[in-house]
Amino acid sequence: MKRSDRLVGLTNFFVNNPQKLVQLSYFTERYNASKSSISEDLDIINEMLKYEGIGSLERFPGAAGGAKYIPNFTNENSIQFIQSLCEKLEDPSRILPGGYLYMSDLLGDPSIVKQIGKVFVSAFFKKKIDAVVTVETKGIPLAYAVADYLNVPVVVIRRNMRVTEGSSVSINYVSGRSQRIQTMVLPKRNLQEGMNVCIIDDFMKAGGTVTGMISLLEEFKATVVGIGVFAEAEDNNNERMIEQYTSLIKVSNLQNKDINVKYGSILQK
Repeated sequence: MKRSDRLVGLTNFFVNNPQKLVQLSYFTERYNASKSSISEDLDIINEMLKYEGIGSLERFPGAAGGAKYIPNFTNENSIQFIQSLCEKLEDPSRILPGGYLYMSDLLGDPSIVKQIGKVFVSAFFKKKIDAVVTVETKGIPLAYAVADYLNVPVVVIRRNMRVTEGSSVSINYVSGRSQRIQTMVLPKRNLQEGMNVCIIDDFMKAGGTVTGMISLLEEFKATVVGIGVFAEAEDNNNERMIEQYTSLIKVSNLQNKDINVKYGSILQK
């Protein structure tokens, strides 16, 4: 096999298997090449990944070592993408009753959702994450986009108990500004105890939903190592229920229908 052919095969494998540690012997057998040749191939791929701004290959020495692809996308690309989101969302016709923003068309676009996943992964790639957690329903595609790059499972918290999911843990929590009592449910089989998790949500006002998710995850002895929110409503009343989170965009003046959309906390990290 020519080196050019081998490079295509290796690159395709790593890009489709992020965060997966693979021994070099796997590639020597697959491509019938020496370890030194494979090692040189990985050096070339690593340089191109960095050049393209999409991550790097991490190498691990020793008999049990190998290599794995670490997705990490450049800040420049993130800025350009977030700017395009701000322009799309800064449309008064998107304002919904109750101070919400219509975003379903964006969250239903696979190319946009994939790009959102890239931006979040760039914020969390240094953390040890065992699962991505979200609450139904609009945060689900975002959670899958992030989990795909991290190569971890998605755990979906439900609003109502389902008999098809077996024994579950449920909690009552107080939503943010509406101050209503609501319920969250998570089947026991969906999340192992003691995991490191990343929370992903689509929209945050006061943070009541995220706070409820954190309380529910405490029942599973899970550690929340990151919180990612696609859009947050700017809070001028100091009512935010959480402090440590990463948002892509920040929306203000929804009630006055003079909408303003700007960069979230992602570019401050």
